[in-house]
Amino acid sequence: MTLTTGADLRAMRERKPLVHQITNYVVMNETANATLAIGALPVMAHAPQEVEEMASVAGALVLNIGTLSDHWIEAMLMAGRAANRAGAPIVLDPVGAGATTYRTATAERLLGELEIAVVRGNAAEIATLAGQEAEIRGVESVGAAASPELAQAAAKALGCVASVTGPVDHVSDGDRSYAVANGHPLLGAVSGTGCMSTAITGCFLAVRPEAPLEAAAEALVAFGVAAEDAAAEAKGPGTFHAALYDALAALDPGTLDSRYRVA
Repeated sequence: MTLTTGADLRAMRERKPLVHQITNYVVMNETANATLAIGALPVMAHAPQEVEEMASVAGALVLNIGTLSDHWIEAMLMAGRAANRAGAPIVLDPVGAGATTYRTATAERLLGELEIAVVRGNAAEIATLAGQEAEIRGVESVGAAASPELAQAAAKALGCVASVTGPVDHVSDGDRSYAVANGHPLLGAVSGTGCMSTAITGCFLAVRPEAPLEAAAEALVAFGVAAEDAAAEAKGPGTFHAALYDALAALDPGTLDSRYRVA
């Protein structure tokens, strides 16, 4: 299969898929706004009383472990099982995996008990889950870099698409891989941009559930191009943050494929 980012963005804006997100307190507003800006519909439901019903009608489910508690984990498992039954793809963001036993065990449990389509994280998070040595400080990767070898090894070890973000993003299903060079260094200066890229991955998965590798790569292309446009207007992290939503909304499906830098 090939990347059809522009066509899939156009389809997203026409269909407006519902993307159910059980995410963290730090980024809930950011990921909801990013989802709306690109053209999908977010719902941030985490109550156990409703997550199964919500996940069963969503186009995709996003699970983000950034701010954990036991009842949220159970809600994620309930929603994940409902999504699996309904055939809705799941993207997991294992925020801080490797930093604490609780986070690592939670990510491993979700991967073990649910059928995950894509796991999106930084190099240290993905390396930890793939059984490799990694250093993480809080939720930030230290020293480790995204690489095609890590993405491929993680995809094989975890049994799903591995989307490893960094200065160059690497996405693999264990056999085929993409390297996405779109983006801007200011993405690293604003809290939650990694979580936003996970939310955008959910948006593209909702449009292209049968091709999780391509959907994950297209999400990073679109988010990276938007970051480039936002940076061109920004004076620093604060204005970049606001401009990023505008840039996501302004993405042109007709020209997007001509702008991606993918190997």
